[in-house]
Amino acid sequence: MGFADIYRRSIEQRDEFWAEQAQLVHWESAPKQVCDYSRPPFAKWFAGGTTNLCYNAVDRHVGAQGDKPALIYVSTETQQERVYTFSELQAEVQRMAAILLGLGVKKGDRVLIYMPMIAEAAFAMLACARIGAIHSVVFGGFASVSLASRIEDATPKVIVSADAGSRAGKVVAYKPLLDEAIRLSKHKPQAVLMVDRGLAPFDKAEGRDQDYATLRERHLQAKVPCEWVDATHPSYILYTSGTTGRPKGVQRDTGGYAVALAASMKHIFLGKPGETYFSTSDIGWVVGHSYIVYGPLIAGMATIMYEGLPIRPDAGIWWSLVEKYKVTSMFSAPTAVRVLKKQDPSFLKKYDLSSLRALFLAGEPLDEPTAQWIAEGLGRPIVDNYWQTETGWPILTICNGIEKAPSKFGSPGKAVYGFDVKLLDENTGEELKGANQKGVVAIEGPLPPGCMQTVWGDDERFVNTYWKSIPGKLVYSTFDWGIRDEDGYFFILGRTDDVINVAGHRLGTREIEESISSHPNIAEVAVVGVADQLKGQVAMAFAVPKDASGLVDEAAKLKFEGEVMKVVEQQLGAVARPARVRFVTVLPKTRSGKLLRRAIQAVCEGRDAGDLTTIEDPTALQQIRELVGG
Repeated sequence: MGFADIYRRSIEQRDEFWAEQAQLVHWESAPKQVCDYSRPPFAKWFAGGTTNLCYNAVDRHVGAQGDKPALIYVSTETQQERVYTFSELQAEVQRMAAILLGLGVKKGDRVLIYMPMIAEAAFAMLACARIGAIHSVVFGGFASVSLASRIEDATPKVIVSADAGSRAGKVVAYKPLLDEAIRLSKHKPQAVLMVDRGLAPFDKAEGRDQDYATLRERHLQAKVPCEWVDATHPSYILYTSGTTGRPKGVQRDTGGYAVALAASMKHIFLGKPGETYFSTSDIGWVVGHSYIVYGPLIAGMATIMYEGLPIRPDAGIWWSLVEKYKVTSMFSAPTAVRVLKKQDPSFLKKYDLSSLRALFLAGEPLDEPTAQWIAEGLGRPIVDNYWQTETGWPILTICNGIEKAPSKFGSPGKAVYGFDVKLLDENTGEELKGANQKGVVAIEGPLPPGCMQTVWGDDERFVNTYWKSIPGKLVYSTFDWGIRDEDGYFFILGRTDDVINVAGHRLGTREIEESISSHPNIAEVAVVGVADQLKGQVAMAFAVPKDASGLVDEAAKLKFEGEVMKVVEQQLGAVARPARVRFVTVLPKTRSGKLLRRAIQAVCEGRDAGDLTTIEDPTALQQIRELVGG
């Protein structure tokens, strides 16, 4: 059966299709219903069935391949490398689970994980899944204000953290950031479990902070059984940027997620038990959840967890790991490839990459020159894929595990089985069926297994945010523009809302605006995403100072710009810092007071700004044009 037939079946005979995929995972008790869609847009997948993510990822492989590699930890920051077999991983996860139980964590409790890319972070995630706790991983080094809002929203009983992370040899101390976040948060955790890597000394809060190494010693022989949970039991919360400053917790289930990942490892990512998978992402992002920790392990593969840069000690580090561990599937981001493109190309030929079946890329649109360069350099298929934190696994790609098909550079591919993808007119909601018509990329409900269940603690926000933006239709909006060619390949053209994509990190421009506005000398500000050759997009800010009398020369402006940048870094983290903050006397607005962000973006990118008859003050755009040199 070809892909087109399988895709059609996944939409038209949904329950039969997913019942077959459900056989890829272990069920302690079989599901009573494949999909309960009695309350749209809320879908309950495999309701009545009980399972456990940790059992599927670890325990079920111990019998057949207990002595085979499961987790390969490599840090070029601390020069450490350690291979954990499935049996060793099972033992470490049980020790971590015993520690969490000892700290009072029960099924349904939240555990916030604020960790660098170290093995203990994976132990913590798997331990939560083992005991039925709900983990919420926050990207390590995230700023205190943002971290505090996530602590407040998830109300974790315990936080697991480490003294520090390291990037390019520079130590980033986590504990002061965490202490400040707990101080700012209305919710206080009962305990903080600290992994001390010996990178940064830290103060311990008496009665609250616990030492991981000490507690691990106490639980070396721990045997903690898996808690069988209903398929619809939440597995984790992962916060994603929205268009408002309030954190938006994507809530994922257990059974549907296990099935979606198991199927995707087979049909998309070409994974087989006993092989090695290498994703260069971070556990703080959805790719790290799905394709560093859970997906590869569910498939019985070894997974590489890498702490470090793609160019340290040199630009061959990733390829040396592919050779050493015989990596069969690798997953990275276009930004990383663009970084490598600036290095000596001989590194691509230096290592034996014969084990590698394909390099998968996602996180932001993949431009044709970058795809061409890496395809030629590696001599391996490059498979683009497009998805979101909300979906948990690819919406658009090429399913080579079902039927080999060519990639088209610039396109992430076709709609994946289970995703009923449509292009809709944003004003009328009408479906655009013709080739190369631009519309909003939307998905008919129910969303397939593995996608978000809801926004944590806020069903109404889930419905209003995702399902009500297209007039007269209850469909899930990706908030991306797209076109589809005559062969069914989609091309993504950018966001319809105020979220931008910087090197694969989703940032809300409104969040950055709110942060800049909190500076006492800023009257108003507009932030837009501007195309960038390396990062895909960067944030560019244009601000009107309340008092510009001190900004007499370039040095004074640069000093003030540095001050504003620091505010953003302290509140939202370095990743949200704009590329530039430029100062203007007025921002371009319509006569009704609406900020013309798209016109600002067009000017920054050297494009035609469109119809400006509604602009209140034409000099506003001229100022921006002069500042950006065009």
